Amino acid sequence: MYLKNIHLYSFRNYTDQTVQFKAQKTIIVGNNAQGKSNLLEAIELLSTLKSHRVSRDRELILEDAQTGQILANLTRSYGTSELALILRSSGRRTVILNQEPLRRHIDFLGILNAVQFSSLDLELVRGAPEVRRNWVDTLLIQLEPVYSHILQQYNQVLRQRNALLKEIRKRELANQNDKTESFSSDVSQLNLWDHQLAETGSRVTRRRARVIERIRSLAQAWHSSISGKTEILQIKYLPNVNWIEDDPIQVQQAFLEKIEQRRLAEQQLGTTVVGPHRDEIEFTINHTPAKSYGSQGQQRTLVLALKLAELKLLEEIIGEPPLLLLDDVLAELDANRQNQLLEAIQDRFQTLITTTHLNSFDPQWLKSSQILSVEKGQICH
Repeated sequence: MYLKNIHLYSFRNYTDQTVQFKAQKTIIVGNNAQGKSNLLEAIELLSTLKSHRVSRDRELILEDAQTGQILANLTRSYGTSELALILRSSGRRTVILNQEPLRRHIDFLGILNAVQFSSLDLELVRGAPEVRRNWVDTLLIQLEPVYSHILQQYNQVLRQRNALLKEIRKRELANQNDKTESFSSDVSQLNLWDHQLAETGSRVTRRRARVIERIRSLAQAWHSSISGKTEILQIKYLPNVNWIEDDPIQVQQAFLEKIEQRRLAEQQLGTTVVGPHRDEIEFTINHTPAKSYGSQGQQRTLVLALKLAELKLLEEIIGEPPLLLLDDVLAELDANRQNQLLEAIQDRFQTLITTTHLNSFDPQWLKSSQILSVEKGQICH
């Protein structure tokens, strides 16, 4: 997989910029806030249709512009693809593959595969559970694009069910005269949403469990290598709904049983407390929670092992190496971890690295890399 070029139009701080990639490794150098990370973010958007930095498209578009565009040409083992993403300040997007607008965004996913590693990824260890859920979900979207639709369905059911629980709570507090009649109607509606939550939620949790199972051994092998076999990494998936056998009917039944157990709590709180939106992923080093007790060095080793495991898993499943996007992380790693990372990359993955200075790179790396400099949204070759 090789990204040949990318064109940014009214994207972030880029007015009109084309970049041709001429080597397997590209180093993008410049001071902070010049546009280095924005270039990698554009590639991330073509890969997952998501940005890990912002949630609204308005923030991705150049100030005073109404639309922004990202265009790219990608070569894969089966041929060349032309990708285009049009962003609008209204939030409506258009995705185009080989000059054909796609009706479904899901058909755009899985064309360009990339693993992003930035200093923000340390939040994977020390951040809130939502960060770890987003990490697993983003990986799954690349491995199995239909997961994007499954997750969307679950979130839609969750919103509708929460709205109903909120309404039930409001009515109970108001103590209306027709309480008996409305209560009967509410229970009937809630029962319908219970089954939909169980059905969509079981699809999410089963896929998360599978991908954690697959990435665990890869991450453990990398972690052992980087730490010099002095530390043992464990990764545990802690689903909000416990289930044993990966069977759709049994998992749905486990959901319905837990919903029944938490019925009173949900009605009192006016929100859904059962489901994968409350899942957790636990990392432990030598049987100690990495979040609470891991040193900064241990946390960096863990995140590096996870990212290298992502690369390996994507390569195994899609059949060719994905792109690797390193956003200002070399400065965060000590010499040993830098060497482990650079040794793992070599020339196997097309790699784009942002940095504020070049002196942390091996001379051989500099010699074999394309070096671009960025200043105020202008890239010079």
